[in-house]
Amino acid sequence: MLTKRMKVSIISGAILGVVCIVGASIRSGFGYDAVFLFAFWYNRLLMGVVIGLLDAKLGMPGLIYRGAGIGLLVSFAFYSSIGFGDPIGFIAGIIYGVIIEYAAYKYGR
Repeated sequence: MLTKRMKVSIISGAILGVVCIVGASIRSGFGYDAVFLFAFWYNRLLMGVVIGLLDAKLGMPGLIYRGAGIGLLVSFAFYSSIGFGDPIGFIAGIIYGVIIEYAAYKYGR
């Protein structure tokens, strides 16, 4: 079950989660607590897991739409749980979904 695609997706999600933590910390003036930042990172990791579980047999346009769709769905869970307080983080999640999907497509074969 732990295919190369899954490994690439999980690693990509974990790395992008760290990027999210740094970005959220800078945007908030380092005002977020550790639990919030962990939840942010975990959301990106979960996005990588979900994308890694999906089949890789799509063309490039399908990959972009699917990455954005999964990014939207997974990010919306976190965005709604924090009271719709971080729209930049939500939009970044959609973009990160595309990045993770592309990395999984390109390096997960």
